[in-house]
Amino acid sequence: MGNGESTRTAIVTGASRGIGRALAAALGSRRFNVTVNYFTSPDAAAETVALVQQAGGRAIAVQADVGRADERQRLVDDTVNAFGGIDVLINNAGMTHVGRFRDADVDVIRRVMDVNFFGAVNCTKAALPSLLERRGRIVVTSSLAGVAPLPTRSGYAASKHALHGFFESLRGEHARDGLRVTMVCPTYVRTGIGTAALGVDGRPAPPDARLGVRGEIEPEVAADAIFRGVVAGRRLILVPGQAVLAYLVSRLAPALYERIISRQVLGKE
Repeated sequence: MGNGESTRTAIVTGASRGIGRALAAALGSRRFNVTVNYFTSPDAAAETVALVQQAGGRAIAVQADVGRADERQRLVDDTVNAFGGIDVLINNAGMTHVGRFRDADVDVIRRVMDVNFFGAVNCTKAALPSLLERRGRIVVTSSLAGVAPLPTRSGYAASKHALHGFFESLRGEHARDGLRVTMVCPTYVRTGIGTAALGVDGRPAPPDARLGVRGEIEPEVAADAIFRGVVAGRRLILVPGQAVLAYLVSRLAPALYERIISRQVLGKE
């Protein structure tokens, strides 16, 4: 993404809060045109648009459910009509759930997959012609749960693992075309996603069922680390620093990592 010019354009899905909002503002500071995608929070999206403009960029807000094919196309069409094309697609929209799989309705897993995985696939399918024409970049907000297990979040972890399989394969398909793909794996970021978690029955999870975590970082800290990693051309960005240790343990000593994360999560039930 480099320093960016006013003629460069990015779409950020799920940009009304958290990492998406912070990334949109950071793009604005690099004088990008930004499409702020949101689903249910027009006021929050308007605040993100204002942040982008205050930072020096131009922005529009587009309401779209990324899980729907017709709406994904409208998101891309509105962006191209407003700014002429797409240089960067940040697939950031996401949701989570909480509860043991044995107690869960499978439709809950399907809903999480529809947003986290198929939402990213949908947007990429619609944006790919413009991205290829401009030799652009796709940035995907995955999670440490995309490369390691997370008990009581089996559907969430599955959706994030699926992102890696899909986008790393897509990178290989279009490497000769100049398309670049960066996977981002945060641990705990203060985004608010946990407060909107689904329970095992598909309704909002009760507060005492949600995963309590410590050591959350601010979205702006995560966004800065993501930008530095993208500028450096990294294919995988682990945020924050302790995510690197967790990643290495999960790879080199998977049984140990499983015991640690299971004790952390299941001990809170």
